[in-house]
Amino acid sequence: MSYQVHQEQVYLCTCELILGAVILGFGIWILADKTSFIAVLQMSSPSLKTGAFILIGVGALTMLMGFLGCLGAVNEIRCLLGLYFTCLMIILLAQIAAALVIYFQKEKLKVELSDIVVDLIENYDPSDDEKRNLQDAWDYVQTQIACCGWTGAKEWEKNEILRNKSNTAYPCSCSNRSKDLVEGRGFCNLEDPLNGTATSADWPVHEQGCMDGVEEWLKDNLGIILGVCTGVAVIELLGMILSISLCKNIHSEDYTKVPKS
Repeated sequence: MSYQVHQEQVYLCTCELILGAVILGFGIWILADKTSFIAVLQMSSPSLKTGAFILIGVGALTMLMGFLGCLGAVNEIRCLLGLYFTCLMIILLAQIAAALVIYFQKEKLKVELSDIVVDLIENYDPSDDEKRNLQDAWDYVQTQIACCGWTGAKEWEKNEILRNKSNTAYPCSCSNRSKDLVEGRGFCNLEDPLNGTATSADWPVHEQGCMDGVEEWLKDNLGIILGVCTGVAVIELLGMILSISLCKNIHSEDYTKVPKS
């Protein structure tokens, strides 16, 4: 058997172990994170929580396959290499299928996401301890991205608490003034409301909606995202090719390794 192919297979299996650990960690992070946009989605949409469990499962399976691939390559066990190849192919096909579903369902996902955020904004209540984590997560998003609402600040005018105050208050996390961001959550009062009423146009808040901010972030990081996905696919394809090569070499050398009497 070619020593170089043998060594490359071990290197690739090690990469699979690391890759599996990264995917597993990402899935756990989605479930555990309570202070970012992911938390808003995770606590509002059961599909994302299901996706996190799938990532954990795929990560654990990838790590197991990496271990079996290394074991099969080092000890020249054909059945383990065959199992390694089969599982890699299943994982690769599943990733392609998931990418296609996301691509063709992106408009539906966008509408679902919009509904989740708008509902959160309309029912936002700083005194509601049951939704504290979800609301804090959204405040964090608005502060970090420097945005307000999903499509704009006007969506906050539909909030029940703000309507009762005739919109003379505004969400602190939307504010473009540093002193309001110290509070970071809840509502801040306008200093000089006109005739005791106001609209979102009177608020000292960011004009950009968070939807545009998220889309800009995705565009700015699209190269990195595609690069990571491509790298994962290349590693899996190389692992499949080398495992087949090793299987053929092991098959042809089964009897040549038996010592002659």
